[in-house]
Amino acid sequence: MLTVRGLSVRYGRSVRALEGVDVEVPADGVLAVLGGNGAGKSTLLRAVSGTLALHRGAITDGEIVFDGERIDRSSPAAVVRRGIVAVPEGRQVFARMTVEENLRTGGLGARSAAARSTARDRVRELFPALAERAGQRAGLLSGGEQQMLAIGRALMSGPRLLLLDEPSLGLAPQMVGRIAAIVREIHAQGTAVVLVEQNATMALQVADHAVALEVGRVALAGAAADLAASDEVQRLYLGGHAESAEQAAAEVCAAEQQRAGRRLARWTA
Repeated sequence: MLTVRGLSVRYGRSVRALEGVDVEVPADGVLAVLGGNGAGKSTLLRAVSGTLALHRGAITDGEIVFDGERIDRSSPAAVVRRGIVAVPEGRQVFARMTVEENLRTGGLGARSAAARSTARDRVRELFPALAERAGQRAGLLSGGEQQMLAIGRALMSGPRLLLLDEPSLGLAPQMVGRIAAIVREIHAQGTAVVLVEQNATMALQVADHAVALEVGRVALAGAAADLAASDEVQRLYLGGHAESAEQAAAEVCAAEQQRAGRRLARWTA
C-alpha cells in the first residue's frame, strides 16, 4: 500500500532527520516504527502525511508512493483525500469543543454523508465511552479518553491507512493495553496502520512488521515476531519495561481483544 524509498529529510539547512530510509507498509498489515527520541519516527509520519513544511522540514531526496502514485509532493489535504490520516503525538483534541463536535471535524474528510454515518457507527462501536460523553467538552476527558477521541476523530474520514504517533505516551499500563487492542481491531476491520512507538513491548505485540530507526536511518527491519525475539531488540528496546507493567498491559489487552472480537463480529455481520 505504501512504499518509502531512499527518503531523506532536513529541518532548516543543517539538521538532517532522515537519511536514505526505505519502508514498506502492506495493505493488510500493521507496521511498528521503533526508536528513541530523535530517531526520526515522527519525521517519517510527517513526510507521509504531507505536514513537514508545517514543522519547517523538507524532503531532500527519495519518494513516497501510495497505492501506485507518488504523494511526496502532495498537500496535507490531498493526502487525506487519498485515504491517509494521521493522529499526532500528544492527542491534540479540540479542548473547548464537545466530543461530538470533535468527531464532526474528522468527518469533514469523508467521501459522502453515507460514509460519514457509517464511520460514526464504527467509532461508537469501538469507543462506547465517547458515545456516552458526546456532549462533554473534550478538555474534560481523561488522557486515555482523549487518545480514544483523537483516534476516533481520525477514523471519521474512513481512512485506508492510519498513522499513529505515540498513542500510548503518558498512559497507565491498563490503558496501554486497551489502545493496543483497539489498534488490532481497527486493523481487523480493514485499515492498515503505521504505529510509531517508544513502547516497543506494546508495538511488537500489535504489529506484523517492524522497523527500528536510529539517528535517522533504518537499523533493523523484519517481521515483528522476529525482531521481538532478537537479542539486539531485547537489549535496546525491551529491557527497560517493568514486568508488572507488561503483565498488566497484556492482561487488559487480552480482555479487550475478546470484547473486540465480539464487536467485530457484529460489525461484519
